[in-house]
Amino acid sequence: VQLQASGGGLVQAGGSLRLSCTDSGRTFSSNAMAWFRQAPGKEREFVAGITRTAYTTYYADSVKGRFTISRDNAKNAVYLQMNSLKPEDTAVYYCAARKAPFTVVPTPTVYDYWGLGTQVTVSS
Repeated sequence: VQLQASGGGLVQAGGSLRLSCTDSGRTFSSNAMAWFRQAPGKEREFVAGITRTAYTTYYADSVKGRFTISRDNAKNAVYLQMNSLKPEDTAVYYCAARKAPFTVVPTPTVYDYWGLGTQVTVSS
């Protein structure tokens, strides 16, 4: 598993971004996937997760109704559509994979693979 996140950038409050994370390995469809974020001086926090077949998605309360996680197993990709962005969404966003495919867990320590982050900056 080799994860690569992209799609970050600078956007005004109220705007939208779509993050992508691709896996160059061969086991993507066997993994649950998640997005985390980390702001300066803060701990890494769970944003959203999705099970192997996308049957279950799970969101942090802070992004519920604004962010949508999805995946395309044929493309080995997971996405995070972020709408109505707020300055407090500013952080480095990371995608992560967990070899347990049927559950989403909001705890970063249980994830097996991590990609390099992509910076999201929301200006007020």
